[in-house]
Amino acid sequence: MSWVVLVIAGVLEAVWSLGLKYTHGFTRPLPSVLTGTAIVASMLLLARAARTLPIGTAYAVWVGIGVVGAAIGGVVLFGETMPAPRVVFILLLVVSIVGLKLTSAA
Repeated sequence: MSWVVLVIAGVLEAVWSLGLKYTHGFTRPLPSVLTGTAIVASMLLLARAARTLPIGTAYAVWVGIGVVGAAIGGVVLFGETMPAPRVVFILLLVVSIVGLKLTSAA
């Protein structure tokens, strides 16, 4: 169950990082509230997952999911480019996340 919670926390991290673009420096109320809510929820879920998972693993997976989600979201939502080297490095992150899961004792 901790891994499911951690994945949700990582997805919320991607959501809030993408949401920062919509807040315009926290000057737009609704996107700011939604982004802030995603930040808090993401942190709370990370903390919950870290009760049973090693903190180094939990944090690395949380950040990795957020980075991959933000990179893909940037392409989809904001038209950012995704050159081949960037794809390779994102795939390396995915491999690292899976590797951390497979080698975790929890």
